[in-house]
Formats: sequence, structure tokens, C-alpha cells
Amino acid sequence: MLKEPKIVLVSNRGSYTLKEGEGNIEAVPAISGLVSAVEPVLKEKGGVWVAWGGREVAAPETPGVRLMVPLEKPAYLFCEVPLTGDEIRRYYHGFTNGALWPLCHYFLEKCRYSTSEWSAYRQVNLKFALAALAEAGPQDIVWVNDYHLALVPAIIRRHKPGLKQAFFWHIPFPHYDLFATLPWARAILRGLLGSDIIGFHLPDYSYNFLHAVNKLLEVPVDYNTFTIRWQGRKIVAPAWPMGIDYEAFQKLACDPKIRQQAEELRRQIGTERIALAVERLDYTKGILERLLAFERFLEEAPEWRGRVSLLQIAVPSRTAVPAYQQLRSQVEEAVGRINGRFSEGHYRPVHYFWRGVPRQELVAYYLAADLMMVTPLRDGLNLVAKEYVASRVDGTGVLVLSRFAGAARDLKEAVIINPYDIEGTVIALKAALAMPVSQQKQRLKKLQEQVRRFDVRWWLGNFQRALQEREVKEEDAVRRHLRVSNFSALPSTSFVDA
Repeated sequence: MLKEPKIVLVSNRGSYTLKEGEGNIEAVPAISGLVSAVEPVLKEKGGVWVAWGGREVAAPETPGVRLMVPLEKPAYLFCEVPLTGDEIRRYYHGFTNGALWPLCHYFLEKCRYSTSEWSAYRQVNLKFALAALAEAGPQDIVWVNDYHLALVPAIIRRHKPGLKQAFFWHIPFPHYDLFATLPWARAILRGLLGSDIIGFHLPDYSYNFLHAVNKLLEVPVDYNTFTIRWQGRKIVAPAWPMGIDYEAFQKLACDPKIRQQAEELRRQIGTERIALAVERLDYTKGILERLLAFERFLEEAPEWRGRVSLLQIAVPSRTAVPAYQQLRSQVEEAVGRINGRFSEGHYRPVHYFWRGVPRQELVAYYLAADLMMVTPLRDGLNLVAKEYVASRVDGTGVLVLSRFAGAARDLKEAVIINPYDIEGTVIALKAALAMPVSQQKQRLKKLQEQVRRFDVRWWLGNFQRALQEREVKEEDAVRRHLRVSNFSALPSTSFVDA
């Protein structure tokens, strides 16, 4: 009986953060959309999660921690890729977040193209690839995630050409003209083309990727079937927007303890209406623009002063990067100015928190909020919008959503705004606060149907089906090839040549 192939999941950060204590290393469960999406699969079927544990090691050759997790009921292996302080600075804070992140979010003025940081990116990608290769058997599936590790698939393909590989790019993939400004754009594309499947959230991102491959590598692509012919292989680049665990959020939203927390939160804030915003403190998220719009709203609609508060949760992010330090100062200055202008008695217009929030507490915030503001300047998808929709079990609530969030393509019943248009956002905020309950329920019902139908199980199922279909096609192709060529050698593959 053939053994079921295991999944070797590879990502920059994983399901656990490792913290060094007195003579031991503590594994702390991590919170992220990727963890919520894929960890249940590993818990059920087993496998390996290859990731950086978040700690800094003294030497590059330091062995990584290997432990079975969850600790209370071990189900899969967490395999750490240890990084030194220099690697963290140049690979993570440097190339991934100083070049690729702003480039893919269309902030070209924030891009920093450094040869030494590119070198570190290549070296760290090699470390991740070797760690994955050490865990993957011939029949296993390697699933690499996100822009941090774009070179990993080609490295794996070079060492194990027959290994099945999938990749998911979780952020926007920019237009060809913008992507071409990256000096190592061709190397990034060659790295990704080591995969069999390269998934994106939106068709636009798939088209941009195909266009870049066609123009920069002069490789034939099919825009109708999202396919690429590369080194004797057929690679697919579909668009599968990531979903959430809809049932899990519904269940949490019905928990009496969480509902009580939501009621207590409303009592503490003390206003008739609560608008909520939750995101990482990042310049792509439009936090400053939202605060400016809320300030203008209070100026133009004095009847709402004392009746509505904005609850802004800003999760700390990349705190060592100067651009993020500056953003925090600007955001906190804006919060202070707005509260200084419009606070009266017990009323505070903006409640600001700079911290992470566990899922259970986050659902309490979703339940307490009459209005959810998800207004990024550019976002690959945005799961917070979907989480809010899933958590509104009473059928009320209004989602105000940026047209530049990938989720806006599917969540059409939201109030769609342009976050760069302050006056337009003010008008939308007035309309959202005045929306009748009957209209709220009508809109939310359609939003919930969309989020429930295209949930995380649908997203994962696409990968499983695509890999199974590919396996069947490859078996047929091999049989035909054997009859014609009588055991010809497999086509050679080349490594990333930059």
C-alpha cells in the first residue's frame, strides 16, 4: 500500500515563534492568516512546517530547532530555519521589506535596491530550500509561501527535479513596467518557475505575472489558461483568493463569553456607534488617510460628535524599519490631534491600541463594531474584511472597503471607497452610519454567502485538485514518453542565474 505523500510547508514565519529563556527555548503559538488556514490540515494529516522561528542566532551554521507540535497533542514537525542578526537585517528588513514589499504594493519611492541585501536574500532562500529538501521524500509535496522565498522552488527543482511543488504569492504582483525596475526581476521569475503551480489572489496578479514572464524571460504564455511553457514543463498560474474558516468565526461569535466581552467593550466606549479598524501598522494600510477622513467627518458632521467613536487597533510590525517608526509617530500624532480637538467629557473620538490581538478577543471587537473600516491603499486580499463579515451573526453591520483591497473584487455588497479621496470617504462614512437595518441585513446576507462559499477549505481544495490533476496528466505523459523514447533522460533544469 502506497504511503500518502506528506506536505512540506515552507514560509518565512510559521505556526510557532521561538523564544530563548534560561537554558531552554519556548515555542509560542503564532497568529496569522496563513496559520489559521493551513495548520488544521497539518494537524489532521501530519507533515512538516519549515520556517524561521523569529529568534536571532549567533552563527549561520547554528542548527535549527526541530519539535513536534502542538505541544499538547503532537501532530506535525516544526523545523526551524535559524537566522543570524545580519541575515535578519539584510534579508528580512532589507530585501523583502525594503524592496519587494513596497514594489509589489506600488510604492516605488520607498524601494531600496541593494546588492548586499539581494545577496542575503539569495543566501537565506538557499537555507530554506536545503531545509525543505532534507524533509521531502520523492513522493511528497513542497508548498512554498510568499515573496520572502521566491527563489526556493528553482533551488529545489535543481536538486530534486521530480518533486511536486506549489507556490502561493500572498501579496499583489505588480504590473510588468513596475516589476521591471527591480534589477533582479528575471531571477525572481526564474525562481518562481521552479514550481508546478504558482497561485495568486486575483486574475490581475496572474496576468501581471504572466506578462512579466513573457516580456522579461521571452517565454510563451497563455493568458486564457494561465499557463507557461518553461524548460520542458507546463506551469499553471491560477487565481484563487484565500478564504477564512467561516464556521470557526461563526462559532466564536456565538460563544457567550465572547459576546459578553463585546457588550462590555461597548459599555466602556460608551458611544451610540463604533467604527472599527484592525491592521498591521504599515504604510500600505491607509491608516493615516483613514484618520484624516474621520477628522474631516467630525468637522463636517457635528451631530455625530459624542455619538460615534473610531476604535483603531494597529498591530506592531517591522519596528526596526525607519519607515515604520516614522509611520507610528505620524499615526499617534494624528490620534492625539483628533482627540484633542473633539474630546468632551467622557467622550473620546479615537480609541487607539498599538498591540496584537488574539482571535477570540478580535471576534469580540467584530461583534461590538457597527461599522468595519478596511481601507488600505493597496492590499493583496485582506482577510479582516472576511472575518468581520463571518462574525456578524445577528445579520447587521456595515463593511466599508477600499477598492484597492483584493477582497473588494468579491465583496461587492460592501460600501466601496477610494482611500485617497478624503471627501469621498467622508460621504461613505455618513451613508454607512445612516444605513437602515433592513439594508444592512440585505447586504450582509450576500456578503456572508460569498465568504462562506469561498472559504479556506475551497482555497485549499483548489491546490489539492490541481496537484492531483497534474499527477494524472504527468503519469499519462510519462507512459507516452516511455513508448516513444525508451527511457530518455529527464530534461535538465538550471539554477537561478543571478
